[in-house]
This record gives sequence, structure tokens and C-alpha cells, in this order.
Amino acid sequence: MSSPPVHGLSDLPGVAAWQWVPGPGRPALLVSGAAAGTGARTIPAEAQRTATGGGDAAAAAGDAAVEGADLTSLPRLTRLLDEVALLAMARVLHAARLFRDGATHDAAQVLDALGVAPRHAWITRRWLTTLVAEGRLRHDPRTDRYHDLVAPDRAGYARARRELDEARRGLGYPPSMTRFFLATADRLPALLRDEAGVQALLFPDGSTDTAEGNYHDNLPSRWANHAAAAMIADSSRGARSNGPLRILELGAGIGATTRHVLDALADTEIDYLFTDVSRFFLTSARALLGDRPGLRFGLFDVNRPPVGPEFAPGSRDVILAANVLHNARHVGLVLAALRELLTPGGLLVLVESCREHYQALTSMYLLMSPAADEERWFTDLRAGQDRVFLTAAEWSDQLDAAGFDPLPVLPTDGHPLAEAGQRVIAGRVRPGIPLPDPTLVTAALAARLPPAERPERVHAVDRIIPTPFPAMMGDPR
Repeated sequence: MSSPPVHGLSDLPGVAAWQWVPGPGRPALLVSGAAAGTGARTIPAEAQRTATGGGDAAAAAGDAAVEGADLTSLPRLTRLLDEVALLAMARVLHAARLFRDGATHDAAQVLDALGVAPRHAWITRRWLTTLVAEGRLRHDPRTDRYHDLVAPDRAGYARARRELDEARRGLGYPPSMTRFFLATADRLPALLRDEAGVQALLFPDGSTDTAEGNYHDNLPSRWANHAAAAMIADSSRGARSNGPLRILELGAGIGATTRHVLDALADTEIDYLFTDVSRFFLTSARALLGDRPGLRFGLFDVNRPPVGPEFAPGSRDVILAANVLHNARHVGLVLAALRELLTPGGLLVLVESCREHYQALTSMYLLMSPAADEERWFTDLRAGQDRVFLTAAEWSDQLDAAGFDPLPVLPTDGHPLAEAGQRVIAGRVRPGIPLPDPTLVTAALAARLPPAERPERVHAVDRIIPTPFPAMMGDPR
């Protein structure tokens, strides 16, 4: 269904505003009540005191994890990584004989010349805007055409590739990451055409060593993983008076964050459900972590409705999602579903990259493109913007709208690692805000609409965040 059945969305019980969210199956429906505001709320004083205490402990744990590292050199080292990526982008365009002899091209012509698979078109468009921002390509806004590419010089590119290993060492990546970055740079035309896959380069012969470097070993990830673990451990002290601490981890992957959380909770009774969308990671995790009491494994796709007794409303004290929720096709919908899984006052902890790295545009971003058969990509505030990541401020706003009291983002602005972009973003389920009852809304829709026009699921939120699709939103009153 391409548009909402507006005739059935008027005068819904307790609903002041709604948002229709397209999905892989039938759409979902977000509803908010009359008490919903239009701006982010102020965190209550008691919640702020709790947040600050937990944030201090988490920040101290992050700092301890990178103690002794020269954090002042990070901007320079990151720039070395970015330089290799910028030169690699320009080399691909130059090798395709684009922009030579004064030629101009629009984005569609560039995509056609490179034979880019439709699902990777956004990455190539990001290359063009990035090269323009860096002064290595020019853009005429009147004609929307690009021209005057600064062609990379062979000696300069060779030098940048040699310096990449210095950056890798300084940022705390293992040697396998240098091989990965160079391998993706050398295969970019085939990767863009989907004639090769990044997965084979990231997990050569099924090894997770390279992925470890990307999500576990480097300084920004090390800081964030330890800080997230300390935040959860601090929260656990008052989470439950009886029974185990019930934790759900989403997109746990290679367990880069899991291991630190388990270490921090070594003396705590836990019911820890480790989930991922891929059985490959579950198999690896069982071999690595499987002997820990209270640790279980299961499949979970953040873009599908959670189904089964493991995902009953109010069944979790803590939900952890490290480097996964940017894959949500509609962040607000996923956050609303996660809030329902948490107990009142429950804690959601995210680890997210909040800035774009040029190096990822020639490597990891190729893992983030939509599936070849996926009709829609992002349907939230990112729709039509050729971007994956949200800013820290956008994450806090999304948490607030979904019904969480956002906690201070870590590392805080001004910290040497803040500019690296890897941040810990958390919130607690906000009590006391009256919301529409999804059960009553679902029953009302069942009486008004034929099955094919009903939403697959209904979630109540504190506030609706506008999207680029105004036809998908409405005020039923």
C-alpha cells in the first residue's frame, strides 16, 4: 500500500497525531496523544541526577580504557585515513575517463559510466558531494553538473597508502585493517557494480579478526564499549531487587561490546539474550561466549516486529544496541518498539557513529546499502538524503519523541574523542506520560478498514517527528 487510508484514521481513540510508516510488509502506524508536545523535553531533576552519576562512571571507564594513548594525534591520523579514501574515489572517476578535457557530467551520468548497482548509487553521490566539499571537484548548481576533477597523482597516492599504516597503528587498529582498507580501495569499481562483496574482505575465510579491528580494538570503539558497559553495570545496581538483570542486546555481531558488559556484570545474576540478524554471528558468539551462565542466543531483525515470548512487553531491564540502530529504516518506529519491551524506568544504551568518515565511503558503507530487492530505504528524517548516520542531537531528539528521557551523550563535546564520532547515547523509559492505547487503536482500525489496509502494528509515542513524506502524517482531529 503506497498511501495511508486517511478515511480510517480520523477520530481514533486518544490519538492527536499519527504517522504512517512504510515497511517490508504492511505499513506500521505511530500514534501520539493530546499531551504530546512539539519540542524536546527537559529531563526531570531526579532523572538528571541519576544520569549524571551514571555518565560520570561511564566516562571514567572509557578514559581508563584508552589511558596512555596519544589522543591529541587523532585528528591528524584520521585525516591520513580520509586522504587515502579521497584519492581512491578520484582514481575511480579518473580511470573511467570522467571529467577529462573539460567534460561535465551530472550524477546520473557518473552512475551510468561506472555501472553502479542501483542500491549503491547513494554512495557514489556521496563521493561527488564529498570531493566537491574537499575542493577536488567542482559543481555547477545551475546545471547540477560536475567538472574539473583533480586527478590523483600516482606518487601521491602511493605515499598516502604507505602513511595509512601509520594511521592504523596510531588509531589502535590491527594490521588486518590496513589490508582491508587497501583491498576495498583496489576493488571499488567491482564493489560498486556488486561484482564483489565487502563481506568477503571483512571476514576472509570466515575470520572475524578484521571486524574486531573495526568494532573492538581501535581507540574510539574501545572507549565507547567500556563506557557502555560501565553505564549498564551502574544501572544494574538499582534495576531489580529480585531475579536476574534482564538484558537484550541487538545486532551483537562479533560481541565487541558484549564482552565488556559481561565483564562489568561478572558478579551480577543475568538473563542476557544475545541477538543478531545473522546466524553466522550467533555461531561465532556461542564459541566465544557460550559458557557464561545466563547467556542465551537468538535471531532479531530491528526492521521486523519482535515476535515470541522472549520479546514480551516490559520483559527487559536493559536493551543494548552497538553500531546497529542506524540500520533501522525508521528510527522512531524501532525506538517505540524497543521502549515497549523495557520495564518502566528501563535503560536503552546505543553506541553509534555520529559523523561521516571518508574511509567508510570506500569500505564499510557498502555494507549499509539497501538490499537489491528492497523497494524502500530510509523512511524517517534521513529519507532522500543519501546518509545513514544521525547526529548526536538527532538521536537525543528521537529518544525523547519515542518516550525516553535522554541521558547526556558520551564522550561529551570537547572530549578528545568526541570528534571521532563514536558516541554512547542512552535514555530511560519516561514514566507518567499518557499515551494512546495501541490495542484500542488496533480494534478501532479493525472495525473501519479491510485487512489489506490495516497497519501491521501500532505503536504509541510521545511525539511525532516529521518526515519528508507529509502525506504519511496527519492530525485525525
